[in-house]
Amino acid sequence: MIIVAIIIGLLAGFAAIGIRFLIKEISAISFQGPGNILENILDTSWYWILIIPAIGGVIVGPIIYFLAPEAKGHGVPEVMQAILLKGGNIRPRVAFIKTIASSISIGTGGSVGREGPIIQIGSSLGSMIGQFLRVPSKRLKTLVGCGAAAGIAAAFNAPIAGALFAVEIILMDFAIAQFSPIVISSVLATVVSHTFEGKFAAFTVPRYQLVAPQEIAFYFVLGALAGIVSFLFIKLLYWCEDLFDNKMKLPEYVNPAIGGLLVGAIALIFPQVMGVGYDSINMALYGNMVWYIALALIFMKIIATSITLGSGGSGGIFAPSLFMGAMLGYFFGFGVHSLFPESTASPGAYALVAMGGLVAGTTRAPITAIIIVFELTNDYSIILPLMITCIISVILSAKLTRESIYTLKLLLRNIGIKEGMEVNVMESLFVKDILRTDVESISESENFNQVVNKVLKGRSSEHPVVDKQNNVKGIISIYDIKEHFFEKEELKNLLIAADIANTRFETIPLESNCQIALDKMSRNDLEGLPVILSDEGNRLVGYIWRKDIQDAYQKEIDRMEIASNIASSIVMKEDEKELHFMEGYSIIEISPPKSFIGKSIRELDIRKKYGVDVLSIKVGSRSDSKIKAIPNPNHVFKEDQTIIVAGEIKNINLLKNL
Repeated sequence: MIIVAIIIGLLAGFAAIGIRFLIKEISAISFQGPGNILENILDTSWYWILIIPAIGGVIVGPIIYFLAPEAKGHGVPEVMQAILLKGGNIRPRVAFIKTIASSISIGTGGSVGREGPIIQIGSSLGSMIGQFLRVPSKRLKTLVGCGAAAGIAAAFNAPIAGALFAVEIILMDFAIAQFSPIVISSVLATVVSHTFEGKFAAFTVPRYQLVAPQEIAFYFVLGALAGIVSFLFIKLLYWCEDLFDNKMKLPEYVNPAIGGLLVGAIALIFPQVMGVGYDSINMALYGNMVWYIALALIFMKIIATSITLGSGGSGGIFAPSLFMGAMLGYFFGFGVHSLFPESTASPGAYALVAMGGLVAGTTRAPITAIIIVFELTNDYSIILPLMITCIISVILSAKLTRESIYTLKLLLRNIGIKEGMEVNVMESLFVKDILRTDVESISESENFNQVVNKVLKGRSSEHPVVDKQNNVKGIISIYDIKEHFFEKEELKNLLIAADIANTRFETIPLESNCQIALDKMSRNDLEGLPVILSDEGNRLVGYIWRKDIQDAYQKEIDRMEIASNIASSIVMKEDEKELHFMEGYSIIEISPPKSFIGKSIRELDIRKKYGVDVLSIKVGSRSDSKIKAIPNPNHVFKEDQTIIVAGEIKNINLLKNL
């Protein structure tokens, strides 16, 4: 793993240098000159400013659509999706296509950054090497993290931020066991970047510091503003993506050209929005910006970046976030410094701090944002305002929208990761396996006296009311009868269960998973739900309780942890065919029975029918196999596979003889 991490770090470092070179060359061709990009754009004829981004879109659209759709957009959600759903598998071609598409998008004036593409390229390189070496899924994910860390490190000359980005955003797990390879890749990529481009910070800024203790209050306000702008950026980006993908009825590969034309139109008035925008960021950091231009550029950059990415262009959101932050901070800093010149820093200090605030608010990664701004500037003196601003930005942005700029894209694809393992485990638990069939139901025709007796003597807090066909008509709890309780004698023959039952109730179909059931319970503050056969109206088949779901979830987590540890030990001892781990129980490697071929684990219901657990699956020959520990329930058995199962020896023997 260490050797592989070194290779990934070196390759990602060279890839970062390569993409910078390509962007510079394409930009020089597009805007006629190798010098300052913003100056070149300002010297370009107005009609070329309008046309060049559209030409870039004309080229990029078909490349992405026909060769690698994963290269569309800012790239990081695609890497996260590969980690979550594909065990870290990323197609090798993605690195090459992303390099070409992003270089053209940025070089022709697209309002995006180069850091996101470098992250996806590095991750793709890590995955490609891992797939070539046939490493297990757990290690493949680590190698993807190595590539992402190396990409950030090479892009910003920021090795610490690179490593933290990989574990905080890509792998979403600070408890990752193999952190060393990620650090090594990050360091090696930085060394490559230093060797070819010099050992210097990405931004050289004056030394700023907290002028007076009371100034910290202004940074609280700045953090809140950064959180609001982060929210606006996230919402407008995905509004534009929805507009181009779903509302406009044009071929998908045409959209980037339209997006480029719109960005060119904005650039006619605000040319600063084109490209990565580092020139404008430096102007804000040194205080060489006009306050009302800075205010306008906040919103123009949000619009231009949203159009570029929403229309299908390729590039990152890191540089745009830094740009928006610098403009926001300069505008805010200009205002407070004009009002309180003796007790506040110059506008450049606020621009620097707000850069971290925007990154934190959009990505929901405050630690990475704090460290990345620190490493971008090599200046520790501004760390206290930076920490306050980043944390306040994250808190407010999270209040306004639950998802980050990365996770929202996954959520729109029906990939829920907010609760990590909990969501995945809950979705693998089914109502039919946990429900209770001994339901204390009440007939809708029973009188009040009978209802009271059943409710008071029953073990459950809720009782479904059913008709003669056992269809659910309502729910009765003790709260529904308490207001009539003291009139029990008068009402015993007047009221029936149908009169008392709460007819506004929720049910859950038998085939649903426990995540859906739990969501319904949480929304309606319920402890249980009637389980029905959805294809037969509301026919009651059981009841599922919140406590039973929680118990089943905990058992599943415990089972997965034990099974994962056992499976790992089996992978390390491939010469052993069978392992006895306690009296009467065994773990054994066998070929799947012929009746299993072509069927999934879920379809076979192996644990329930045969009393054994499938710990892992080996695909290929024994000497050249790929191992899937804790396989997906939807995995379909094939003839070239072997399975490792655990359970009672008598059940295993039964399975072997099928």
